[in-house]
Amino acid sequence: MASAITAASPRPAAPAAMQETNKATAPNDSPSSSADSSPAPAKSRPSFLVIFSACLVLLGAGGPLLLRVYFVHGGSRLWLSATLQISGWPLLLPPLCVSLYRSRRHGIRNLLLPRRLAGAAAVLGGLYAVSCFVYGLGSQALPLSTSSLLLATQLAFTAVFAFLFVGLRFTPFSANAVVLLTIGPAVLGVGPNSGKLPGQSSKAYWTGFCEAIAAAALAGLVIPLVEVATAKYGRRTGPAARDPPPYTTVMQMQAVMGIAGTAVCVLGMAIKGDFQAVPNEAAAFGLGSTKYYLVLVWDAVSWQLLNLGIMGLITCASSLLAGIMIAVLLPLSQVLAVIFLHEKFDGTKGIALVLSLWGFASYLYGEKAAKKKAEAQKMMMMREQEMALAQKTADVESAVAP
Repeated sequence: MASAITAASPRPAAPAAMQETNKATAPNDSPSSSADSSPAPAKSRPSFLVIFSACLVLLGAGGPLLLRVYFVHGGSRLWLSATLQISGWPLLLPPLCVSLYRSRRHGIRNLLLPRRLAGAAAVLGGLYAVSCFVYGLGSQALPLSTSSLLLATQLAFTAVFAFLFVGLRFTPFSANAVVLLTIGPAVLGVGPNSGKLPGQSSKAYWTGFCEAIAAAALAGLVIPLVEVATAKYGRRTGPAARDPPPYTTVMQMQAVMGIAGTAVCVLGMAIKGDFQAVPNEAAAFGLGSTKYYLVLVWDAVSWQLLNLGIMGLITCASSLLAGIMIAVLLPLSQVLAVIFLHEKFDGTKGIALVLSLWGFASYLYGEKAAKKKAEAQKMMMMREQEMALAQKTADVESAVAP
């Protein structure tokens, strides 16, 4: 019996040893099997907030059009035009209050902007008001199709300032986009007669040309600075840092910038006497006084949608994506100008538009290629880590084995 038990004892031990071996090799097989059976990583998709913000930017395309309508039919108050571009922030108060009320369980104080971020937003709002004033100068002197082409150069300025302040790295595609978006407006400068308004002098045209470029430069400066301020003073910690900030933050940033910018514009209006001139300007408006006020109201609404969308893209994605979406408005502005304002679209503008769209497409292709390369490198690192873990498990198994 003893010999039988002794002879039989190795037989049950074998399954136990196999179980131990399986347990030891399970980690070794797990990485490879998981690597083989794991599905390919899902393609990165923009978040809902990014898509929503991009849609707001497109909906705000009527802002530049209505501003040009204001100037074409007799409007001439520049600080009033700047106020229209930034004073729509009261529209944010109802959704902002509702959002804060619904999230009150987290503490209203925790949802409000930090003081430093609010202060930075106020300063940037004042700088943006100056940019709006300069844009009004250029929009008054140039057709919408020309001023929109010049404003598209803000992507080049945004890229340069993002390189300086945010640490953006240029790729051959992004550098090509910057060059093309710079050459496009230069083509307009070669033939200024194609962009001149009837009866406009060359001096007035070139002044408006430079003012539109200056407005693009200021906008290209403000956009990366908003990203810097958000990253420096408003970055969250812990697991929440991986998620995009709540849209409450976006609305608060836009509201603070709007309040500060409106204060600057209202001060300019008071100094220039715009408040007293508005009734007389409405009476002499080419479309009538009622449509005058409708143009002002809907222009402010359109600009607010545009500004909120840009702020959402900066906060939830990047300043460069915001600059790209502004460049996307270029062909839309061209179409709207031709349809509603009956502006000429000659060969010079066509060449400038093609160069600008070429630069935009070059940037998008470069971003897509860079994202694919980053995903491939990430997958390679994951597989290397899995192979290293498998090798370590095999070494432990061989060391433990008798």
